[in-house]
Amino acid sequence: MYIDRHDLPGVSPEELAQAHILDLAAQDQYGVRYHTYWFDPDSGSVFCMAEGPNREAVEAVHQGSHGLRASVVIELDPSAPLNALFGQLPNQPPGTAYSAPAMRAILFTDICGSVAQTHHLGDDGHMRLLREHDEIVRAALTAYDGREVKHTGDGIMAAFSSIAAAVAASVRVQRALTDRNRSADTVLDVSIGISAGEPVTDDHGDLFGAAVQLAARLCGHALPGDIAVSVAVRELCVGKGFRFEDRGRVELKGLPEPTQMYAVTWRE
Repeated sequence: MYIDRHDLPGVSPEELAQAHILDLAAQDQYGVRYHTYWFDPDSGSVFCMAEGPNREAVEAVHQGSHGLRASVVIELDPSAPLNALFGQLPNQPPGTAYSAPAMRAILFTDICGSVAQTHHLGDDGHMRLLREHDEIVRAALTAYDGREVKHTGDGIMAAFSSIAAAVAASVRVQRALTDRNRSADTVLDVSIGISAGEPVTDDHGDLFGAAVQLAARLCGHALPGDIAVSVAVRELCVGKGFRFEDRGRVELKGLPEPTQMYAVTWRE
């Protein structure tokens, strides 16, 4: 399975629908099957998902049918949780003009001080806290149409089609934890990191690679109770009613340059 990226500023949904028809007509001679595509008309970004024997065959379909070659093609890990990352895939009839942006918000949660808690509470006590965390986070995912991608051991990685929904879900999590901590014997603090991105960029060779890495690093840098977000998340939430605190440029592990970070102001 492969996914590619095209940068086609100015292309119309109708033109893309016709290009997809040409791909479907040519795919059999290359042993390829094109499944679907995403299109963001604001940026002109197009992402196609196809099944084929190799990357060259997938590229050959585009080249032979209409000449709109991709800037990058990546092979997907067979275990990649596509439904969790993307949600429901576009399934319009061939030839139907539509837009379906592939931008997703990636969210990580992490229980703060989990190692110390395990020493203090024992394995059973820590597992009880972990189950409470999971219940609170999963309730927020359900409420805001988030999808759990995987459990990380002391947290959860999730994906959202709406960036604003990811922020709203995070606020719900932190407020639920605040309510829980008021009467609990053991405090449960969680840090959250959110980033947003498209599935394929020119300088990364894995699905949502840059967005996943940044969200994880933001979560790791966040203070207990923080919702740390990237510049893209803040910009995509303009007019959505959220407030953000500028945390400046921070050094994040594994990233070559300091990164601008914001924190959601969620406390009432």
